[in-house]
Amino acid sequence: MSRRFWVETLGCPKNQVDSDKLTGTMLAEGLVPAAAPGEADLVVVNTCAFIEEARQESIDVVLDLADRRPAGAELVVTGCLAERYGAELAEALPEADAVVGFGVPVTLGPTRRPAGAAPVLDLLNLPRPPAVAPWAYVKVAEGCDRACGFCAIPTFRGKQRSRPVEAVLAEVEGLAATGVREVVLVAQDLAAYGRDQGRGQRRIVPLVAAVAERVERVRLLYLYPSDLTDGLVDAVCATGVPYFDLSLQHASAPLLRRMRRWGDGDRFLRRVEAIRARVPEAAFRSSFIVGYPGETEDDHDLLLDFVARAELDWAGFFAYSEEAGTYAAGLGGAVPAGLVADRLAELRELQDAITAAGRDRLIGSVVEVLVDAPGVARSHREAPEIDGIVAVPDDLAVGAFVKVRVTGAAGPDLDAVVA
Repeated sequence: MSRRFWVETLGCPKNQVDSDKLTGTMLAEGLVPAAAPGEADLVVVNTCAFIEEARQESIDVVLDLADRRPAGAELVVTGCLAERYGAELAEALPEADAVVGFGVPVTLGPTRRPAGAAPVLDLLNLPRPPAVAPWAYVKVAEGCDRACGFCAIPTFRGKQRSRPVEAVLAEVEGLAATGVREVVLVAQDLAAYGRDQGRGQRRIVPLVAAVAERVERVRLLYLYPSDLTDGLVDAVCATGVPYFDLSLQHASAPLLRRMRRWGDGDRFLRRVEAIRARVPEAAFRSSFIVGYPGETEDDHDLLLDFVARAELDWAGFFAYSEEAGTYAAGLGGAVPAGLVADRLAELRELQDAITAAGRDRLIGSVVEVLVDAPGVARSHREAPEIDGIVAVPDDLAVGAFVKVRVTGAAGPDLDAVVA
C-alpha cells in the first residue's frame, strides 16, 4: 500500500507554490495524498515567518498536527520559519521529526539529519503536480535584493534569483495543458524579474506578454510602486486583466524614508488616477503597515487621507512587527500597542466602507468571470484566495468563462446570474 502524505501551507501565495513543488516530488516518489492529516504517514507543515503573528500561527499548527497525526507518522516542518530559525526551532519542537529549510527533499524515513548534511535544491526548479483548479500561482523568482527597513525576508530567502524565461513558460504550458486558464505570477519583487543582484535587465514586460500567449488570463501580484513603468502598465492592460497589486506600505513621505521605501501618497495617487483615466475598470490592491517606529498622528492622518482619496478596491492593514536583524529593529519611537490597534480599526473601517461601496456600484453591470468551483467565480477584479468572490449558479462549468450580470453585493462578495 502506498504511503500517504499531507501538506499544510501557511502564509502567502509564494509558499503555496513551494508546497506545490514539494507535493510534486512526493508524488514522483510514489506517495499519494491523504484525505486528512489524521490519515497521513507523512505530515508536512510549510510555515510562514513574516511577522510575529504568522510565526505563532505556524507553531500552533505544528503542535495541533503533531497531536492529530497517526501513531508512527512523521512530522516535517519546512518553509520560512524552518529556514530562519532552523536549529533553534528543531530544539524547541521535539514533536517534529525534521526541521528542514528550503529545497531539502521531504521524504519518509530518517529525515532529522545534522545541519548541512541534507542536499539543497532550488524549489523553483522542481516539477509540480497538475493543478486542481482552473488557476495557478507561478513563482518566477526567489529572494529579494531590496533592503526595506521592516523586512527580514532577504536574510532567509536570500538575494533575488530569477528563473529562466524558458523554464517559466514551460511550467505555464504544462499548467495550461491540464486546464489552467489563469496564471498568477508571484515573486518577492516581481517587477524586478530578470535583474538579480544589480546585474541583468528587467524582463517582466516580455514575460507577461509571453505568458499571455499561453493562457487566457495573467495576473501579477506584488509590484513595487517605483517599478510600475508605462511599459509594465501597458503589458498588464494588454492581458485583459487590469489588476494592480502595489506594495505601497504607507503614504507619509518621511515615514516611507524611515522604512527605506520610495514614494509618497501624492505620487501614488497620481499613478492610480492615470491608470484609471486610461482603464476605468482597473482594480487596485495594496497593503499598509501601521505603527512603524516613529509613526506620528500626522503620518496616520496622511495615510487616512490617501486611503479615502485613492478608493482602492482592496487593502490590507497590518500592525508593525519588529523583526530581528532588520534596520527598523534598532529604531526608536515605538508606537504603543493600544494606539496601533486604534489606528488599525480606523483604517479598516474606512476601507471596508470603500470596498463595499465599490462592490455596490457594480450591481446591474455585466462582467466576465472565470468559474473556480461550483457556484464560485471571479472577474478580473478579484485575485484568487485574497479578494472577494462572485457567487454564480452552481451548474456553470468549472473552468468556463461566462458573462454574468451582478444582482447584489454583500461586503466584498457579489451575487450574479448568467447575462
